[in-house]
Amino acid sequence: MAEKLKITLVKSPIGAVPKHRATVQALGLRKLNKTVEMPDNAAVRGMIWHVKHLVKVEEV
Repeated sequence: MAEKLKITLVKSPIGAVPKHRATVQALGLRKLNKTVEMPDNAAVRGMIWHVKHLVKVEEV
């Protein structure tokens, strides 16, 4: 496992399920094509799994 993950919002959450919109915000993603670095742990991986159709993930 990597130490950190780079998560980029690549698709708008406007038409998404409200729970998915909340997950995207909880990841710290506010605008399209913005990137955040998060620790690589089970909680973050679970959040990414729920919104995998909206984000792009890279291991750092």
